[in-house]
Amino acid sequence: MSQATRILAGLGAGLALGIVLAGQSPDTALSGIAVAEPIGTAWLNALRMTIVPLVVALLITGIAQTAEAARAGRIATRSLLLFIVILWTSSALGALVTLTLLDLFPLGDTAAQALRATFGTAAPAAKVPPFTDFLVAIVPTNPVSAAANDQFLPLILFTLVFGFAMTRLPKDNRHVLVRLFQAIADTMLIVINWVLWLGPIGVFALGYVVGARAGTAAFGALVHYVLVLMTVGLSIWLLAYPLARFGGRVSIGRFLKGTAPAQAVAISTQSSLASLPAMLKGSGDLGVPVATSGVVLPMAVALFRATGPAMNLGVALYVAHVFGVPLGAGQIAAGIAAGAITTMGAASLPGQISFVSSIAPIAVAMGVPVEPLALLVAVETLPDIVRTLGNVTMNVAVTTVIGERVGGERVSEADAILADG
Repeated sequence: MSQATRILAGLGAGLALGIVLAGQSPDTALSGIAVAEPIGTAWLNALRMTIVPLVVALLITGIAQTAEAARAGRIATRSLLLFIVILWTSSALGALVTLTLLDLFPLGDTAAQALRATFGTAAPAAKVPPFTDFLVAIVPTNPVSAAANDQFLPLILFTLVFGFAMTRLPKDNRHVLVRLFQAIADTMLIVINWVLWLGPIGVFALGYVVGARAGTAAFGALVHYVLVLMTVGLSIWLLAYPLARFGGRVSIGRFLKGTAPAQAVAISTQSSLASLPAMLKGSGDLGVPVATSGVVLPMAVALFRATGPAMNLGVALYVAHVFGVPLGAGQIAAGIAAGAITTMGAASLPGQISFVSSIAPIAVAMGVPVEPLALLVAVETLPDIVRTLGNVTMNVAVTTVIGERVGGERVSEADAILADG
């Protein structure tokens, strides 16, 4: 049984037990909460303790990988620039779509109150400064203090400056630092895998508390969350089609045909890496030379997740919606920036690990509680399918755009039609 299935089963069992006991023996259900809540909280804290070192290490190694790729030539540089544009677009679009959906289809008061009661100790992580003070507040006077106080935007800024300064060091010194931070990241991933191995226990405890306090409203709330988040991801998936049509000059029908095998692999495996051979084949069918796709697609798999900013920000906005956290323009702008910047550092991580390490900085930057993330990660299976589907489709779309821009040999539409006939 896969790790995701074990965690999802733990959530289902915890919810079911909590709902049944709440209906048949409320006193027993409350007694169980006193036992389950500390277990769930301890598991959540174990996840949270890895976030700061993991985010810092991944950002620095991600910058190093990006700089190395940019030195590889014109194709790599253009790809990186397009990746950055799409990531920021994804983050902004994620904010727009999520806020619109929550305005049109808000979570019911009963379900929202039940979830708030479940995480009664949750509170906004930090006070977000007014927009007029944003530029001053984002520059840390002490990066160690920023890390200790979960002030992620100042910490991210310092990490970015440090990472880019590191790329100017002599090769030997630079490689020493990269190896150090890569070792830190690898160590944190081992710790997270240990924590996730205990995930069924932690999620069972959290699910039990939700079921016991919220009853059947908890199930409806989780379904609402999954539908909202999947819709956000599908909006990025749809964006790949006009990008290929107008940027790569590939017709929609031909793009659908060329990406269908890669999309099938993405849905079945939830892995962009496993979809790479099918993406390479599909790009070739769309007329992109191997000299281009062989550079762009491996970079995209390693550094680029188009759905990440939109869906990660969508999770944070959903939690804010449940807890009634008022969000001003400055907080939303902070979330968009954190979503776009942190995604490249988390791109190479498995979905359940990147869920926590990518979303927590966004939530903290916006002043949104992070405690619900430990529960929401358990229902990440369906959203993760959409994440991978959107990423794979966008990867091929970006490849067609780069292939068009670098002036490589392209198969014309007429030649493709003749070949098909």
